[in-house]
Amino acid sequence: MEIIAQDIMSTENGTHEQSQQQMMGNESDKLKPKFANLNLQLMTDRSRMEKVVRLHLLLTVKESAINVPVNLDARRRITFFANSLFMNMPDAPKVGNMLSFSVLTPYFNEDVIYSQEELTKDNEDGISILFYLQKIYPDEWQNFLARINAPNDETALRLNMEDVRKWVSYRGQTLSRTVRGMMYYRQALELQCFLDMAEDSDIFGGYRTRNDNDQMKNYSRAVADMKFTYVVSCQVYGAQKKSTGRDFSCSQNILNLMLTYSSLRVAYIDEGEETVNGKSEKLYYSVLVKGGEKYDEEIYRIKLPGPPTTIGEGKPENQNHAIIFTRGEALQTIDMNQDSYLEEAFKMRNVLEEFRKSHHGPCPPTIVGLREHIFTGSVSSLAWFMSNQETSFVTIGQRILASPLRVRFHYGHPDIFDRIFHITRGGISKASKYINLSEDIFSGFNSTLRGGNIIHREYMQVGKGRDVGLNQISLFEAKVANGNGEQTLSRDVYRLGRRFDFYRMLSFYFTTVGFYFSSMVTVLTVYIFLYGRLYLVMSGLEKAILDDPSIQQNKSLESALASQSVFQLGLLLVLPMVMETGLEKGFRTALGDFIIMQLQLASVFFTFQLGTKAHYYGRTILHGGSKYRATGRGFVVFHAKFADNYRRYSRSHFVKGLELMILLIVYQVYGHSYRSSNVYLFVTFSIWFLVVSWLFAPFVFNPSGFEWQKTVDDWTDWKKWLGNRGGIGLPQDRSWESWWDGEQEHLKNTDIRGRVLEIILALRFLIYQYGIVYHLDIAHRSKSLLVYALSWLVMATVLFVLKLVSMGRRRFRTDFQLMFRILKGLLFLGFVSVMTVLFVVCGLTISDVFAGILGFMPTGWAFLLIGQACKPLLRKVRIWDSVKELARAYDYVMGIVIFVPIAVLSWFPFMSEFQTRLLFNQAFSRGLQISRILGGKKDASVSSN
Repeated sequence: MEIIAQDIMSTENGTHEQSQQQMMGNESDKLKPKFANLNLQLMTDRSRMEKVVRLHLLLTVKESAINVPVNLDARRRITFFANSLFMNMPDAPKVGNMLSFSVLTPYFNEDVIYSQEELTKDNEDGISILFYLQKIYPDEWQNFLARINAPNDETALRLNMEDVRKWVSYRGQTLSRTVRGMMYYRQALELQCFLDMAEDSDIFGGYRTRNDNDQMKNYSRAVADMKFTYVVSCQVYGAQKKSTGRDFSCSQNILNLMLTYSSLRVAYIDEGEETVNGKSEKLYYSVLVKGGEKYDEEIYRIKLPGPPTTIGEGKPENQNHAIIFTRGEALQTIDMNQDSYLEEAFKMRNVLEEFRKSHHGPCPPTIVGLREHIFTGSVSSLAWFMSNQETSFVTIGQRILASPLRVRFHYGHPDIFDRIFHITRGGISKASKYINLSEDIFSGFNSTLRGGNIIHREYMQVGKGRDVGLNQISLFEAKVANGNGEQTLSRDVYRLGRRFDFYRMLSFYFTTVGFYFSSMVTVLTVYIFLYGRLYLVMSGLEKAILDDPSIQQNKSLESALASQSVFQLGLLLVLPMVMETGLEKGFRTALGDFIIMQLQLASVFFTFQLGTKAHYYGRTILHGGSKYRATGRGFVVFHAKFADNYRRYSRSHFVKGLELMILLIVYQVYGHSYRSSNVYLFVTFSIWFLVVSWLFAPFVFNPSGFEWQKTVDDWTDWKKWLGNRGGIGLPQDRSWESWWDGEQEHLKNTDIRGRVLEIILALRFLIYQYGIVYHLDIAHRSKSLLVYALSWLVMATVLFVLKLVSMGRRRFRTDFQLMFRILKGLLFLGFVSVMTVLFVVCGLTISDVFAGILGFMPTGWAFLLIGQACKPLLRKVRIWDSVKELARAYDYVMGIVIFVPIAVLSWFPFMSEFQTRLLFNQAFSRGLQISRILGGKKDASVSSN
């Protein structure tokens, strides 16, 4: 108060001091207030009044600042927008002088807007989409009810169902959410154009309150339409209009979007027939339509040489046929699961000015990368992991790639292209089948090879949805790994590697295909290490080496193995997330998030994803034939059945995990080195961690994975699926044979080199039998080759018995059930007789039986892999059915081995509660009732947190 009082005095301290002297000299003046002589007439001065207003704000604004938004997303958006204003960005020109641009979004047949039936339909856990979102966003639901002025009951919601459908759709990964977000660009340009030419009186009067026929408002709309175009490439929109059911509903919803947003344009592929020289020919057109009064109106129709989506990959061809309808100097590519915000749309003028600046030399940029915000990170712990991983990549990752490494490419949306540069140099999407599965990065390759310059800016962000369940995440990782395998075989990568300088080439390798190659090498190193130790222990070399006194004193190898074992836990993948969180939110928050992620088994998740990357990348390198994998856009977390998880992860994780487990067991039984060394014990622990992650991560991260009733239902469903013998025309989720044939799809189009490599890799399983048979008690320490030959006789006998059972099942099971039972009885008696003779006469022991299982099971798997590689030959000699029955038996055994621990854990009631807390910790922190959601116990009253 003293400082401000001095500011408003006529002579600063003079007036105050004079009043003090007068008061000291006159006793009557002592009774007057201290500030009685202030010159308040000075407050008529405008500059003085501004200081008083500042004082008022300083005294009152702090109280109102406490009322920060309750909604977490609102806080995030306001915080980022405020911080971005202090970042280095080009000055924004007037709207009339800015670069014009277009936005292009590819769409196939995803959800446009949820229907009433989809909102209220319960899934198998008793959860509807509407009920789920009410629990996830309780404060937003209460605000929505207040906006529509309706109570929270079914009757009121039914009367406002159209608004409810939009509310739900704007929180999912739907086309309506994307279109609404992109159309903010037009609203922002209208307002900015109005501000460019408006006087103070016009601004204070507001923009929305102006008459629709107002000249200034019409001019703003016209300029916005000239500067902005939005095209959604709905390739099957024409077919959807002619169909029924869900497809027709999607076409109607797309039409409603065009009627709502007059600037929206939809491009699609139309089919027609025309008679040429007396013959009917099918013609294909690329058509652009807009919204009319009630229906769509055709603007352009371009004849195509053929069906583009049949010639190349679907998504890039969907973009290629529609790019001709875009306008302007710049083109932003937006995916179907993205969103934008009005405050970010105001910065588009600044971003487009980047194309007029020079970066890294005289050349302006050809691609400007933008930051993304993952808006699906609050659903579950897995969604949180993926959100943090993706956030670190689109921020600190791409920041480093762009500068100083200069190896940033186009990794998807929402990058902005120099449209003129790319449309004259091959477009933005290469679309060759298989090789261009990851079409996004090839546009970055093409831009760099043709002299382009790619930069990354973070003062503007766009929303992005990601997969939230383990199965969806694994499908996405498999698709990316397949795409990187095809990139490794492509000419683009070869040309870039040849033309880059040495350091830029190393950066390019590490940030593209090198990461996946290193993942594959990491897994192969574990295999080579264990098979090498298996050979040493089986051959006796390990014992001879350890008995050497000079070797016992050497600890260098042990220290090296101990240090590398830490990295096998997948901790390095978390480091970029910790750094980015520390830079943006503080390192105390980053440390807390890191600890929480470890408690939520983030290491298990990332180790599991390591197996996904290595499997699909390696398969693509060996055989090619990668394909697009639809991950789905759903956000309701549901329980995946055991059969679904087995089909998805059997060959990529379960088989490899069981192989490593057998290696560890055999080495533990026959080896002694790890028992005497704590360092080796730690190495073994890290590999056991890898095995457990690969075998049980799909069930740990599966909602209600340890609920007893669901476990019983899963077992029944899995046995029914495994026993279904129909394979022709049945989907893979209903027949084991259909699934098994689909798992060999990669061998159908491979060449002789791929088949030979498959056979060579399968020969590693013969090492078990060769090593174990000489350590059996029945062998009496004999090193004769006859022992190994007798083991093959035993193996042939087992296969012969399985063949008899298979033939008997096909010939006698239906018409001669008694004969089939007699056959099985005779085989059982023969087995008992042989085992009795071996125990009594030959000295067979119980340990020999278990050791024989460990030795002969891998041999049978080797026969199975070799048989799959030689399928055409085995069909000719008519033993393919026997191979199929052998594969069914192995799948049955593997399923039991994996299912038994799950069943045991499901028997304890607390495991289900613990798993729910583990998966949905972030949701619990926000007051969500996930346990009630998963139980399907709907509460009539909506919790408002």
